[in-house]
Order: sequence, then C-alpha cells, then structure tokens
Amino acid sequence: MGAALGDGVICVGVLTPHASPGPEVEFPDMAGEQVVTRLVRIPAPGATAGAPGTPPTTPAGLREIAVLTALDQAAQVLGHGQVDAIGYASTSSGYATGFDAESTLLRDLSRAWDVPVAGTSSSAVDALRAFGVQKLALVHPPWFDDELNELGATYFQHQGFTVLGSASADLPNDPSLIQPDAVIDWVSGYVGDEAEAVVIGGNGFRAAQAVDALERRLGRLVIESNQALLWSLLSQVHATVEIQGYGRLFRSSPAPSRH
Repeated sequence: MGAALGDGVICVGVLTPHASPGPEVEFPDMAGEQVVTRLVRIPAPGATAGAPGTPPTTPAGLREIAVLTALDQAAQVLGHGQVDAIGYASTSSGYATGFDAESTLLRDLSRAWDVPVAGTSSSAVDALRAFGVQKLALVHPPWFDDELNELGATYFQHQGFTVLGSASADLPNDPSLIQPDAVIDWVSGYVGDEAEAVVIGGNGFRAAQAVDALERRLGRLVIESNQALLWSLLSQVHATVEIQGYGRLFRSSPAPSRH
C-alpha cells in the first residue's frame, strides 16, 4: 500500500469541488480507524489565494471543473505514493458530465497517479449492477434543483435503468440539520412499490446512517453516495475492511476495477 500507515489501514484521497463536508465525515463513521481520509477541495474556476471563489453548483460550472487538468492539479496536493486510492466525490459532477465522460476522466486520473480511482455516480451504477437492479427511485438533497434531478434520472437511464422518480427531499436546506430519522421517514413515504432500490445522491447529503434502517423498513436495497464511493474504493484496493450497519452493499461482490 502506498500510504504505509500500518497493517490493515487504508489511506484514501478524496477530491471534491464542494464546500459541504461529505466523505471526510461519513468514511470514518462507516469504517472507523480502518480508513484514513485525506480531503482536497478543487478550487473554483478562476480562484486565487486571495479570492477562493464559490464552488460551482450549476451543471455548466460542474462540467467546467470536472476536467482532468483541474483534478490532476488537486491530486498533486496528495502526492504520489501517499494514498492507496483516490475518490472523486461529486454526484452532481457525474450527472453533469455523463457516465462515459466521467469514466474516461477517472481512468485518465488513475493512469496518471497509478492508483485506483472511483467516482461517486459511477460507483452507484456499479452497486446497482452488483445486485441486478433494474428499477430505482432517486432521492437527492433539498439543494438539488429540478435540472439536477432531471440530469440524475438521465444519467441512470442511459445506463439501462428504469428511473421511477427523481426528487429532492423535503428536508432542511442545511446539511447539518438533517437527521437520519427524517431521511428515513421522507424516503419511506416517497418510494413506491415498483422500485427495486433507492439511490440517495449527493455527497454532502450525509444520509449513510439512515441506510440500514431504510433497508429494513422498505425491504429493498438502499445506495447512498458516500457509502457507494467507499465500497468502490475498498473493493479496488482489495481491502479487508469489515463494515456493519451501513446496508447490504458492504456484503456484496466487489466493485469492478477501473484502474
């Protein structure tokens, strides 16, 4: 392992264009001290040391920042040999660029840094395929607008899934105010009987603690952005990290390698 942190400890680098905490909170929740997370925020377009700018939220802005140059510059902060894998934590960027462009970007970054690289949205696709899901419901954070909801539905539809609905949860707009019980109640009331799985998108949504209870209540697979990203990263480095209480995904087959 490149990070050399000791037996059984995995170091993952996380690149994100978003300001809200996400994987750096939920990875330790799920994996404890078995995983060390090193986060690098990708600068906003045109940002300088004196004027850091505002992280993009529109599809156009997300497409602009989700290019190899920006990601590679961010990855340089991590340094070669300092991490075992890299995750690109931006559900909305995947939606905005599309699966094919996202996959190409991740492959190029993996070759440049010689470590496995996973993206949030493509990891969710891999997770759904691991369980043979065809019909799904999409749930997004309250700060996703109609355009992002539609882009999310299109993203999964282009990968052969039937999307039965794509909606922003009617919950507080502040991530720190969203509680697992509220997520469980809202999602349970939203998902119809036809859905075989629920995908909760948005790395800043931080709904991982709701996954296990939701699966028990609904009797269906629940995929959450940070959960799927961590599953993919651990699978690709062949890590034997035991994670319990965060859904059926961590008991499934490994994610396919994109390295």
